[in-house]
Amino acid sequence: MPSTSYRTLFTLAGSVLLFDQLTKWIVQSTLPFESSYYPPDRVSVIENFFYLVHIGNEGAAWGLFSNYKELLIFMAFIVLAFIYFARRQFELEKPCMQIAFGALIGGILGNLIDRFRLGYVIDFIDIHLPLRIPIILPDGRWPAFNIADSAIVIGLFYYLILSLIESRTKIV
Repeated sequence: MPSTSYRTLFTLAGSVLLFDQLTKWIVQSTLPFESSYYPPDRVSVIENFFYLVHIGNEGAAWGLFSNYKELLIFMAFIVLAFIYFARRQFELEKPCMQIAFGALIGGILGNLIDRFRLGYVIDFIDIHLPLRIPIILPDGRWPAFNIADSAIVIGLFYYLILSLIESRTKIV
């Protein structure tokens, strides 16, 4: 991969990774580690809505696959390898695709570093929504997450939007 043609991707991936690790370091340095669902030492940013916590998540989203740390690490490497080998199909030479995949790659690497370093991912953004959804959000509390998680979701959604736009323009 020539570095000059992928400058946007590398810059965004590096920025996401740096910001993710910096925020996790700040959380580790300032908030006590908690494993409870409602940590007593949470910091209220916006009362009844947005809190900062220090939670260790051994799984993926919603704590899924908590007992499969090695599988999650392996899957992260598989996804990174797939992106690399399919870079032409993903049209990574396009700056808009570099933004989508830069966010995705930076997020994957941020959580991967945590898994190797700590054995779990540090989550610290704790959102409480004013709605209840049975089974998914019975108490309105969204599972805690971090900058890497946000970048992964944003990168995936941006890629899906770009793909939808491109498929519609090819049809017309």
